[in-house]
Amino acid sequence: MEKILKSGEGWRLGWNPQAEIYRGLVGSDDWAIELSESELDDFCRLLNQLATTMAQMAEELMEEERIACEAQSDLLWMEVEGYPEAYSLRFILNEGRRGEGFWPARVVPELIAAARVLKVF
Repeated sequence: MEKILKSGEGWRLGWNPQAEIYRGLVGSDDWAIELSESELDDFCRLLNQLATTMAQMAEELMEEERIACEAQSDLLWMEVEGYPEAYSLRFILNEGRRGEGFWPARVVPELIAAARVLKVF
């Protein structure tokens, strides 16, 4: 299996199964951080959970109402903030070298789509 790097305007997401420790990569145009396989798995899982929650909240909120939702594992914390159809994403690594990142609402839909298929073989 070969390494994969998906990217778009303002985001990057990568997977390198041959890497010893840090097999994943998340980033933007200006920053990037390598993740362990477990961290990348949690990132993708929590991102999908948050996207699902925001979609479900669309029916519960008034049109102009903003919301913030958090999800976390032992390895990382994530938050989405904004409107159900347009929200930013922030994450913080909880273990080891630590790190954090942020994506504005305009890039989050593409990042979500890429995360859903990154490791589908």
